[in-house]
This record gives sequence, C-alpha cells and structure tokens, in this order.
Amino acid sequence: MFLEVLGITVLWIFLLGYVIVASIDFGAGFFNAYSLVTNKNHILSGIIKRYLSPVWEITNVFFVFFFVGIVGFFPQTAYYYGTVLLVPASIALILLTLRGSYYAFESYSGVTGHKGYALMYGLAGLFIPASLSVVLTISEGGFVQLTEVGPQLDYNALFTSPLTWAIVVLSITAVLYISAVFLTWYAHYAGDNKAGMLMRKYALVTSLPLIVSAIGIIVEMRRTGNWHYANMVDLSWLFIVSGILFLATTALLWLKDKYGFAVLLMILQFATAFFAYGISHYPYLLYPYLTVHDSFTTTSMAIAIVIAFIAGLCLLIPSMYLVLKLFIFNKSYASGDEETHV
Repeated sequence: MFLEVLGITVLWIFLLGYVIVASIDFGAGFFNAYSLVTNKNHILSGIIKRYLSPVWEITNVFFVFFFVGIVGFFPQTAYYYGTVLLVPASIALILLTLRGSYYAFESYSGVTGHKGYALMYGLAGLFIPASLSVVLTISEGGFVQLTEVGPQLDYNALFTSPLTWAIVVLSITAVLYISAVFLTWYAHYAGDNKAGMLMRKYALVTSLPLIVSAIGIIVEMRRTGNWHYANMVDLSWLFIVSGILFLATTALLWLKDKYGFAVLLMILQFATAFFAYGISHYPYLLYPYLTVHDSFTTTSMAIAIVIAFIAGLCLLIPSMYLVLKLFIFNKSYASGDEETHV
C-alpha cells in the first residue's frame, strides 16, 4: 500500500508542476495574441516573448513524466483510458503540434508579429487544457460503460453534462488567471510597469470567473449526489484554505503590493485545492472500475520506475535551475537589455 500511495503522490506532484508551468505558458501565448488583436502589443509583446522564448520548449517535460509514470505505476489505466481518451487526447496532440508550428511562424514573421499566427497559437494554448480537462469529468464515473469490446465512452452524456462544461470553463479561467498573476510580477520585476499594470488588470478580471466556475463545480456535484462530493465535504477545510489564499492573492493585486508574494500565494492556493481534490478522489482513478490498489504494478517494476524518476529529476532540476537563473530571473534578460534567445 505504501508504494501505491507513493506512486500516485509523485505523479500528482508532477501533474501540479505541469499545471502551473503550462498555465503560465498557455496564458502568455493567449495574452500575446490578445495584445496584437487589440493593438496593445507595444505594451505586452516584448515581456511575454522574453518569457516564452526560453520556456515553451520545456513545458511538456512534466507532462511526459506524468504519462510515463501513470502507465508504468498503473498499467490498467492504458486499458481503461486508452480507448476512452482516443478523441480528446488526439485533439490535444493536434493542438500541441499546431501550437508549436504557429509559435515558430509568429516568432519569425516580423518585428511586430503576425496576428493570424499569434491568434492560432494563443487559442490552441487555451483549447489544450480544455480538451484534457474532460478526463476529470470522466473519472467521476457515469460516462464509461464496459462492453464486450472494452470500455466505451458515452459522448452524449459527457457533452450534455453541466459538470463537463463547468470543469472546461475552470480549466480555461485557471490558465488565464495563473498566467496573468505570474506575468504581473514578471513585468514589474523587469521594470516594465505599463505591462505589469495591464497584466494586473487581466488577473483581476479573470479572478471572478475562476471562483464562480469553481463554486459551480461543487454545486453541480452536490446537485447530482456525486460520490466525490461527500469526500470533498470531509476535506472542506482544505478548500476553505485555498479560498482564503485566493482572496489574499486578489487583495495584493488590488492593493498593487508585493506581486512576488502574490505569485507564491497563488501557487499555494492551487496546490492546496489540487491536493484536496486528489485526496478526496482517492482511491479511484476511474470510478467505479479502477483504483490505485487494484491496478498497481509489481513491486520490482514500481521500484525501477521510482529510480528512473529520481534519475530524471536529477537531470530536470539542474536544467530548470539554469533556465530560471540565465533567463527568467536574469534582470538584464527580463528587461530586454540582453536579446538572447533559446
């Protein structure tokens, strides 16, 4: 039982890392496109591109670690989710490919950028988390039936469920909010106050739909008598802590004070809610068919995967440190004094 809990905890941490890093990346791409469309690119594009240049290539490392780990630790997830997620996962992969292509097109299309390329890049970044977020709805149960040919997803039930769309809206607003809060701090760190104030405005605007969609998910779970809701009630104190952190982050943004601390509170806010959600969902990976205990791999394989993950971290952490030190937290680069690109 220890290895099962260790395995799912490690994977959940990697997924949280991906959610935070990818949200900043996806949101930055959208805000860059929005600034071009609204003719505010002279304010935002510089600071956003300086962030995206060294970061966008390494964002998906966390995602790869998670998927390798989930199949390695829990092999039966490939059987249950392989067919079920064929369409959503295919859409996400296509969007990832398009996004990478349009980033290259937009980056080398001219000094002022190309609105069409930037818009496709930005929208693809929002649709990726939206397409992947349906996994959370599916895992709640009621959308998958076991047949003679294997698990089958009821697309009609999935796409007519209010819970599905509440989670999709939350995924999009969370991406925009996380990115806006981070870029508010990053712009001020770089000494670009105009960009910082504009991103602060976007962060405050996206905070309302974020909290409304989060509450909407809880209300919908309660209305349908969802099994998960009862477990969430038992951990309500963690969600309350997350809500308090959200209010504190928003207050700092409103007061135009301590943007770096606001970013830290924002990360803690999402980490608290993320782990509260995961713990309340335990032990199910797919209700009611798949649990972490029934689908766990052999002990020898689990130990081998843990060792492989540790080795991977030994490579990933120094790489991330160098990127942060040389680019993100390098004031000369952030302010545009150095025109170095990765």
